[in-house]
Amino acid sequence: MLSRNFRLQKVGNLEWINKNYNFRNISSAIDELIVLDVSREVRDANTFCEIIKVLNGQCFIPVAVGGGIRTEDNAELLINSGADKIVVNTILQENPSLVEELVLRFGSQCIIASVDFKLIDNEFRAFIKNGAEEVKQNINDYIIAISNLGVGEIYMNSMDKDGTGQGYVLDILNSIDENINSPIIIAGGAGNFYHLYEGLHQARVDAVATANLFNFIGDGLPRARKKLLNDGVALAIWDPQEEKELIGCFK
Repeated sequence: MLSRNFRLQKVGNLEWINKNYNFRNISSAIDELIVLDVSREVRDANTFCEIIKVLNGQCFIPVAVGGGIRTEDNAELLINSGADKIVVNTILQENPSLVEELVLRFGSQCIIASVDFKLIDNEFRAFIKNGAEEVKQNINDYIIAISNLGVGEIYMNSMDKDGTGQGYVLDILNSIDENINSPIIIAGGAGNFYHLYEGLHQARVDAVATANLFNFIGDGLPRARKKLLNDGVALAIWDPQEEKELIGCFK
């Protein structure tokens, strides 16, 4: 599924993914793959885990997985299915003590806190439960509370720009306390190389995420990464042949 403003659009099933993606090649264009179960109906954990196992066998980069994690057993099942990291959202608000337990058991580097946000009456607000329920705290207090749980990263996803390809909502960074130490991933809205470039040039942003370039722009991800490297953005180079080709860009 691909989401646009949190309305789901079916892209294809696992068979379609196997046919249309060569993860051996795509792995050199991204540093991490994030897979979220955004089912609106009852989730099928076993089927989802089988999908993760298949993806993990094809993809030679860390895979972060989330969606519907409500218990420690849910998290363990995903880890045992090949997830390198787990992504949590609703329990950040409803069961923060569980998040702390997950951090203690699996390590902070293994836990990504996902924050879905949108602009309402000129104020950014956070949401849980696939965007269905608004968090009562203001977003800065909410982010501080999340950071204090010991999570390894905070994934900030704009519901307004989600799936639009119109660019990130970088103004959200002005609503977050500068003393928060948790690395921030900005998501929701990237549609071209410049959006990635703009996001990575924000002092508060540690990583950028995109689904649009991944799903719809052909070789958009490899081309975008080459442009970023050519413009001096500090990214890892995973493919030896690609490294040889890019060395000349810095001479």
